[in-house]
Amino acid sequence: MATSLRLLSSRCLSVASKNNAIGSARQLSSLSASTSSLCSSSFLSTSPNAFNTTVRYQSTEGSVPKVKAPPMVYIQGEEMTHYTTQLLLSQWIEPHFDTSAWETYDLSCKSRDETEDAVLHDAVAAGKRIGAIFKEPTITPSAVQVQEMGLKKAWGSPNGAMRKGWNGITISRDTIHIEGIELGYKNQVLFERHAVGGEYGAGWNQVGEGTLLTTYIPKDGDAPFVVDKRDLTDKNNVCVVYHNPYDNVRELAHVFFKRCLEHQVTPYIVTKKTVFKWQEGFWATMKKVFDEKYKDDFLKAGLLDRSGGDLTHLISDAATMQLIRWTDGGFGMAAHNYDGDMLTDQIAQVHRSPGFITSNLVGRSDDGSTLIKEFEASHGTVTDMWHDHLAGKETSLNPLGLVEALLGALRHAAMLEMEANPNDKQKQEMHAYVNNFSDTLRTALHNTFRYGQGTRDMTGPTGFTTEDFIDKVAWRLNRYLDAQVEEQAPPELKEEDLAIPKDKLTEFDQKAILKLFDKYDKSGEGKIDFKNFSKMLMKMGVAPKKN
Repeated sequence: MATSLRLLSSRCLSVASKNNAIGSARQLSSLSASTSSLCSSSFLSTSPNAFNTTVRYQSTEGSVPKVKAPPMVYIQGEEMTHYTTQLLLSQWIEPHFDTSAWETYDLSCKSRDETEDAVLHDAVAAGKRIGAIFKEPTITPSAVQVQEMGLKKAWGSPNGAMRKGWNGITISRDTIHIEGIELGYKNQVLFERHAVGGEYGAGWNQVGEGTLLTTYIPKDGDAPFVVDKRDLTDKNNVCVVYHNPYDNVRELAHVFFKRCLEHQVTPYIVTKKTVFKWQEGFWATMKKVFDEKYKDDFLKAGLLDRSGGDLTHLISDAATMQLIRWTDGGFGMAAHNYDGDMLTDQIAQVHRSPGFITSNLVGRSDDGSTLIKEFEASHGTVTDMWHDHLAGKETSLNPLGLVEALLGALRHAAMLEMEANPNDKQKQEMHAYVNNFSDTLRTALHNTFRYGQGTRDMTGPTGFTTEDFIDKVAWRLNRYLDAQVEEQAPPELKEEDLAIPKDKLTEFDQKAILKLFDKYDKSGEGKIDFKNFSKMLMKMGVAPKKN
């Protein structure tokens, strides 16, 4: 069955594929069409170290039609990760998918500057509408970069707008593993970082001597009251105010515990509640959800054996030590926004680099019916390697994190399409094809590393360049996909009615049977409708009766 999936999916989607334009595989949407200066075709052709890619179609007789990819938002970044993404899209994705349903938004600094950040608002709106987003790493420009790029201002990180616009619940960051290759943790480590609140949205000001009042004014009209009052005696102070929204902590808990069960890891909750008393509510909510919904399942699975038979709380200081000690992996942690940011950076260092960690924002639609998921690599734009590329030097960027993000977004998009159309066989076939393709690409990618043909961070100075590695994986991917295609469609199995033995037929009066049939064949077309069939059975006394 698996071997014929690719051909079968293509047949089921052939109608949708007839309108496919073989040339351009992505459609720039909204403002990005006019503002994107780094679209794939022009970007590859103008880069000083551009690699002339060769698209490898399947080597079957007559090209297999591309599968119509599900709608998805593609957010472009810049520098080395953008260049690399264009290469892998052109060689790994576009030969097999018609991506015209994707909406593309250019969030490079230049595009944001030229559109006064309207492109960011358009991208957030599209993500809310579609629900599946792939995002390349972007630049949050420093004061120096503002001058170098000639920007109007230092545009802030787009992440805050995305988390707010998509009702962010958690940022899932997990270790990526390649079977047979030892990295940092032997088994998977999961992490849930609360997507909102904390220092990232803080208000602040630099002030002198005086008094600072933090006053709460209830929305229902009740009397305001002072949350905090303090006298400032220093002549130079920085005052910072922030809050932690806790309404969605229950949803974070469900996401965390379900994933821990799915991946068979032991859950831990991390706070600093012994000192920061206000963090007690985070732990209390997580513990309540765990006890009510998940504890029995974890006990049955034996996943609490290492934690004393119950959900364990870790002080953040202790968690930093355990991340270094627990290199066998097999655990998950959930924490506040800032603690999660710091601790996942530590996980990345233990597990070789940020390139071996996923970063997936999980939010929810306004009506609560749909999970919105945004997938990106957890590393930056790799500026130093980009400068080498611009200077004409060889580079060797490991695209593992980018690929995991792209495949994650593609799979989520396919799932949303199938869930929105549960009775549509074409959507079901597309979902099956996307999952099979993702597994096949991941196998091709991992095997390339296992065969010692990886990038230089994995195999040393003799490793492949960025371009050669992507070309090698494309070659292997096409071989694996070719092997799954059957030259002819499998025969349609049809069970025939059981034949009546000839000696048995002689017992029946065929002429009488034909006369009886003609009596109830009112249309004369050799057919009996249900109404006449029912009358016939009742008159013959053989119609089934009610009990």
